[in-house]
Amino acid sequence: MFMRSLIGDRAFYRRLFTVMLPILTQNLITNFVNLLDNVMVGQVGTEPMSGVAIVNQLLFVFNLCIFGGLAGAGIFTAQFYGKSDNKGVADSFRGKLYIALGVLAVAFFVFIGFGERLILAFIHEGQENLDMAATLGYGKDYLRVMLLQLLPFAVMQIYASTLRETGETLLPMKAGIVAVLVNLTGNYILIFGKLGAPALGVVGAAIATVLSRYVECLIVVLWTHTHKQRCSYIAGVYTSLRIPAELAKKIAVMGLPLLVNELLWAGGMTVLNQCYSIRGLEVVSAINISTAVSNLFFCAFISMGNTVAIMVGQLLGAGKLEEAVDEDRKLIAFAVALCAAVGVVMALLAPAIPQIYNTTDTVKRLAEELLFVIAVFMPVHGFNNACFFTLRSGGKTLITFVFDSVYIWVLCIPLAFCLSRFTAVPILPMYITVQLLDLVKVAMGFVLVKKRMWVKNLVKDE
Repeated sequence: MFMRSLIGDRAFYRRLFTVMLPILTQNLITNFVNLLDNVMVGQVGTEPMSGVAIVNQLLFVFNLCIFGGLAGAGIFTAQFYGKSDNKGVADSFRGKLYIALGVLAVAFFVFIGFGERLILAFIHEGQENLDMAATLGYGKDYLRVMLLQLLPFAVMQIYASTLRETGETLLPMKAGIVAVLVNLTGNYILIFGKLGAPALGVVGAAIATVLSRYVECLIVVLWTHTHKQRCSYIAGVYTSLRIPAELAKKIAVMGLPLLVNELLWAGGMTVLNQCYSIRGLEVVSAINISTAVSNLFFCAFISMGNTVAIMVGQLLGAGKLEEAVDEDRKLIAFAVALCAAVGVVMALLAPAIPQIYNTTDTVKRLAEELLFVIAVFMPVHGFNNACFFTLRSGGKTLITFVFDSVYIWVLCIPLAFCLSRFTAVPILPMYITVQLLDLVKVAMGFVLVKKRMWVKNLVKDE
């Protein structure tokens, strides 16, 4: 009986795959091209790869701040759409504009004023005497160009997230496919100097990424404004930038914890990687490889998280609370099963993938070991991520703040800091020990979802 409650009918899986597959496809294509990008830069050498990896870790914080900042308004977008309230969707869209502008302003200030110091924090001498000065130079060159992609990335996320929350998942996927093709082609031409272009190395990789961001942004924005019948909320969205005060307050109350959560979580992951980097530049390179590869497999639980947010959020907004509980339980079960299967594939491929990189045997071996550890923990990540988005769909953003940020800063970072600074524990046991703390989140997520405190219609009075 319990197992039957975890399995849906054909109609449920039809809805699930309708929402999930376009998101999964876009994420897979994007991360596959990012992996190829990573491999291409890795062909230039270990130091360029390390410099790019450090900057991408810093930009990761910005990306998640955008995601987290927009997610607060996105909770209302999904529920307004479930209620068929176009004005509400337009108001929440405007809220996203203000949030993105604020995140952009802070990001430019930090990266322009403190970029070099942030890169230096990751550069430490290791076993193989890699060139630390060259790594810093590559990182600075890459960051200077990558600053140009912050604006189109933010604008694209405003539109794409709204499209997904209102049921239009195919267009962002198609735009993503075009963008990654532009990025891949640009990488090939500009990194290695093909078709008469100069060989620009890491700068070429950055230029290709910037071009792809603008292409993706233009496709999403232009399509939305030329399909007003399907995106009726966009008509006149810029005639006024006013947001109802009560809604603005609610977005702030729910959105601020999400923004701070993503900032602290992404910052926490960056600090964790900085702790790992104490063991040397070869560790930075190995983690870069394992991260680029594992991100491809992480698409499974990331797409499921977005699916949970959309499907459960729409049901809550429509007032179908018990149906939301039932579907959420089945979505979490599917997420765990999917991630377990993906983890098996990842473990089988772990020995082969690092071999395609032009780096040292030490880096390859360590990357393989890290990939195997990540594969083992895939079902754990799937469960935790589905629980996080369940809580968020019902507006429990303060709880998700504790679930993510408090967890990483109170448990993971102090442990990694002490192990890296005060012991001689090698990187692999240190990494496994920190990963084991995710089991604490499993217990937290199970209890919080079971209590049903997230089962709430947030827009019934709007």
